[in-house]
Amino acid sequence: MIKGELSERVARLVEDRTPFVVATVVGARRPTSVRPGDTAVVLVDGTIEGFVGGACAESSVRLYSLRALETGEPVLLRLVPGEGGTEADESLDDAVVEHNPCLSGGALEIFLEPHSPAARIVIIGSSPIAVAVERLARAAGYDAVRPAVEEVHPGSGDAAVIVASHGSGEERVLSEALTAGVPYVALVASATRGAAVRAELEVPDELRAQLRTPAGFPIGARTADEIAISILAELVANRHAQPGRRAVVSNIDPVCGMELAVTASTPSLEIDGQRVFFCGAGCRDSYAERHARHGASS
Repeated sequence: MIKGELSERVARLVEDRTPFVVATVVGARRPTSVRPGDTAVVLVDGTIEGFVGGACAESSVRLYSLRALETGEPVLLRLVPGEGGTEADESLDDAVVEHNPCLSGGALEIFLEPHSPAARIVIIGSSPIAVAVERLARAAGYDAVRPAVEEVHPGSGDAAVIVASHGSGEERVLSEALTAGVPYVALVASATRGAAVRAELEVPDELRAQLRTPAGFPIGARTADEIAISILAELVANRHAQPGRRAVVSNIDPVCGMELAVTASTPSLEIDGQRVFFCGAGCRDSYAERHARHGASS
């Protein structure tokens, strides 16, 4: 169970809609410095807050935590000493077993649970269609909000901005949403009115072309609920066609051969103009010393 300052940190991350992974030690075999129940939080930049093992364990926790965020699926990670690569262990309910050559002894089992905020949909308007979109989007698991138009300032973190207001301020909101790179920007309007609004948007032509209007797939929808369904179907199709999560970049430690995630938090050295990444400070220092000896003898 997460306690103390780490619990407060998790609460702030949830409030700020920041993705993270909770890593919890569920099993430990001596000799090891961690105990079951020890926890840490892993952020999208690879930063680890808390303690679930030393630097050697952290490298694997970082890699598989970022992969868990990428897939949205929890991972049971078993770290064992020695070489041998990575494998799935059916005896541990498909746990991922990582042979870690840096571990001095013992074994760890760490449960990695990803937490990603629900995608936010900003809906403008009080029309029956706007109300229906909000209701159905929430039922589909989205974080749907319907603020007053003057309170809306779209950002890149929004999954969609849908305007169904037939009122003032919509052109500003649409222009800001397109400029901010919101993946799905739609206007509920007839083809004629939609074309007129698009022409008035103060954005480059390539951004104007990204406005979806009339909003939704042409499925012959008539009622507010049917139109809302067509809009959500178009939104879902757009999200699956353009996944927003970045794939985890990995590399191999040149000293121990471990696979590791390449992040701002990964130990590294610049050697001969190239950045080399390591599982921990031990391998980094060893490589630097070896490289210095090689340079002195050549």
